[in-house]
Amino acid sequence: MKVAAVIVDVPSRQTDRPFDYAIPKKWEDVLQPGMRVTVPFGPRRLQGFVIDIKSHSDVKTLKPIEEVLDVTPVLNEELLELGKYLTETTLCFAISAYQAMLPAAMKAKYEKEIRLVRTENRFLLPEAIQPLFVDRTAIDWKEVEHSDLLWPLQKAIQQGYLEVVYHVKEKATAKTVKYVELAQSHEEIARAINALPANAAKQKQLLTVLLSADEAMPLKQLLEQTDASYASLKALTAKGLVVEKEIEVYRDPYEHRSFSKTAPLPLTDEQEKALSAIVERVRANEHEVFLLYGVTGSGKTEVYMQAIEEVLRQGKEAIVLVPEISLTPQMVERFKGRFGSQVAVLHSGLSVGEKYDEWRKIHRKEVQLVVGARSAIFAPFENLGMIIIDEEHETSYKQEENPRYHARDVAIYRARVHGCPVVLGSATPSLESFARAKKGVYQLLTLQKRISDNGMPDVHVVDMREELRSGNRSMFSRSLFEKLKDRLHKGEQSVLFLNRRGYSTFVMCRDCGYVIRCPHCDISLTYHRVEQRLKCHYCGHEEPIAYRCPSCGSEHIRFFGTGTQKVEEELTKLLPEARVIRMDVDTTSRKGAHERLLAEFGAGKADILLGTQMIAKGLDFPKVTLVGVLAADTMLHLPDFRASEKTFQLLTQVSGRAGRHELPGEVVIQTYTPEHYSITLAAKHDYDAFYQREMVLRKMYGYPPFYYLTLITVSHPEITKAVAVTEKIAAYLRAQLSNEAIILGPVASPIARLHDRYRYQCMIKYKREPNMTRVLKAVIDRYQHDVSQGDLSITIDTNPYTMM
Repeated sequence: MKVAAVIVDVPSRQTDRPFDYAIPKKWEDVLQPGMRVTVPFGPRRLQGFVIDIKSHSDVKTLKPIEEVLDVTPVLNEELLELGKYLTETTLCFAISAYQAMLPAAMKAKYEKEIRLVRTENRFLLPEAIQPLFVDRTAIDWKEVEHSDLLWPLQKAIQQGYLEVVYHVKEKATAKTVKYVELAQSHEEIARAINALPANAAKQKQLLTVLLSADEAMPLKQLLEQTDASYASLKALTAKGLVVEKEIEVYRDPYEHRSFSKTAPLPLTDEQEKALSAIVERVRANEHEVFLLYGVTGSGKTEVYMQAIEEVLRQGKEAIVLVPEISLTPQMVERFKGRFGSQVAVLHSGLSVGEKYDEWRKIHRKEVQLVVGARSAIFAPFENLGMIIIDEEHETSYKQEENPRYHARDVAIYRARVHGCPVVLGSATPSLESFARAKKGVYQLLTLQKRISDNGMPDVHVVDMREELRSGNRSMFSRSLFEKLKDRLHKGEQSVLFLNRRGYSTFVMCRDCGYVIRCPHCDISLTYHRVEQRLKCHYCGHEEPIAYRCPSCGSEHIRFFGTGTQKVEEELTKLLPEARVIRMDVDTTSRKGAHERLLAEFGAGKADILLGTQMIAKGLDFPKVTLVGVLAADTMLHLPDFRASEKTFQLLTQVSGRAGRHELPGEVVIQTYTPEHYSITLAAKHDYDAFYQREMVLRKMYGYPPFYYLTLITVSHPEITKAVAVTEKIAAYLRAQLSNEAIILGPVASPIARLHDRYRYQCMIKYKREPNMTRVLKAVIDRYQHDVSQGDLSITIDTNPYTMM
């Protein structure tokens, strides 16, 4: 008897292990690790992943598997191993790790059918299953799932004669189009055309067009071309001369766009040097992590492209990760233009169905290259030749819910397995990566010059305190305003960057100082002018704007701070002739809006692009010669040890949008703390000096890269319970870990209440703690019962990127 080890879909500590199930005789040759099955679990029927097949079990009586959900494995052997690595390093449940690797559409209820890839394949099928396809091109999975025919079907799928198509009931379905093809030989059809009566002219025309096409035609196209009615076609179907069939087509998010083919560009000496180091490892099938440290506009993307060409020439596959917000149409265009249909694109802007289709292209080995955001790191490739992570310092590569993985760690793990290089690219690498490159753990490749000989743009730092003293109360300094007018006059474009959406950041009563806050979170509400509403950007709570203070009844209620809507309004007052495009979460929430706005700006339909974080990266417009940063300090004073690093990175990235082509660029940074080193050094484009300065502080205060961090956050609707549990956890950690480990807390989280839950945290700083994983698992086990009751929540982040 064969036994399957199954991880069932119950994310809890008690069930976080494989359970053994008997494999019924009919599925013994069919079932493979990586397939999903339905199994009885107590009184329920649950889905699960088969992770191993064994010849015996220590359990006396085994329940049998009830249903096999896949005909071919959805997770290959390497991804199954990767799941084990994720559970170990991020302390998540195995089921969470495996589900993170599949597109959302695969997690819904679905029906499957087995379909002929081409009609003529029916004669090449194993004899046992030929009768199933005599008069049809697809069969329902339910017909055969409990029969002895699964083994020959699986064989025909492996040979490429048949394919499995999932019809997901509520989420995403494979998209199909009706096609019509001839049901008889050419000679018989020719005879039938002659035999048709004169009044059946349309039927004759339909047959003639199909005969000359010599292949199946889309029903819609056929009827349009012949101007025939559906009734004429139905008559031919009844006579057995033609058959209608549904053919699956991919939903192509880019179907209405044509990408002009691009050729490799000539490389500079620096690019050439970087490329040859990477290509050498690709050809030798050797694992190495490269840090490609190049200033903005130095041509990192071209190095990636030419390295990928080498990977594809070797017949291997590549994954390119780009941050979600810089997955701009421009980025997609570059890759589609160079590699055409060999590219699958995965990002959050696609519908569930589009994501499913892109994932299936990879699974079926129809593409060799994936460009995508964080989750694309799980692309089911089996012959990886390279992984590239662009803008590797971006915090969006860290997932903030279970499994809390960092895409960089997963990339390095997978590349080690495949024996291939990883390329991390950035103009402002994270301190951890740069420190590793300095120590020789990563190999450093440097691009110090821009492709255009303009050099870096001139940066002017404006002290907004001086502007206030001299009576300028506007949000634009005089210098920035003059430069905006100058660009308008010359017909050049400007980009204005503000790190906030909405109209103003908070609403305060001038008489009593009361600030209107969210009733469910400890955070002030943001005023959105267009809808005349106050919104919480954390839990989504909304309420109408108050015209009297809820605390003292005064009418002196005012809006403070500046959001994108307010800047837009001010701009139209001061420069009425300027055409402004605003890009923030509110204007880009509809599908395709992001793309449309950027296309309009690129086509010169606007003079000023105003936006939040999403415009800081990846944009490359020849006519942009001025970049203005309206408030450089927004992130600087957050309770986060990475605040200076994030500010420096953001200012450098935004500055890099100016003067990337023939026209020279200028940058104006407005700030209330012009003396802060992250601002003065960003103005000089001096990453190395920033790195030296920041590393001194990190060492002094015991932060990465000198220490590892783990953040434990406890939340509960009652403040006393949250505090008590956090105190117990901190005491346990002090008792179990070595004296070298520093345990801070418990303290209230920076946002002490979210969604009506109080939040407390403690932090562990450590260099080497061999018992760390065991101790943290013990913490989870100890409170498992309370957590499963629903009120208590404990999250452990082993490499936190946000301290909030």
